[in-house]
Amino acid sequence: MKKIKVNTDGCIGCGMCYNSDPVHFGPNEEGYSTVISEENIDVELVQNLVASCPVGVISLVDEDEKECTCEHCHCHDDEAA
Repeated sequence: MKKIKVNTDGCIGCGMCYNSDPVHFGPNEEGYSTVISEENIDVELVQNLVASCPVGVISLVDEDEKECTCEHCHCHDDEAA
C-alpha cells in the first residue's frame, strides 16, 4: 500500500497541493504542506500533484518502506518521477 509523503524541509508553501486537493493536503502552522488524509491516495489527482509539485517534495512511497533518516536527501527522487 502507498502513502503520501511531503518533505517539509523543501516545501516553499505555494499552496498548490492543498488548494488543488484539500482532502489529502493542508497547510501546517507555518503554511507548508502537510498530509491530512491517506484515504484513496491512488487517485489520479494525487499522482498529478506528485508530478507537478514545483519543488518536488511530494511523493508516494510504499507504506512498509523504511523511513529515510538522511537530512535534506533525495533518496526517493527516482520514485517520484
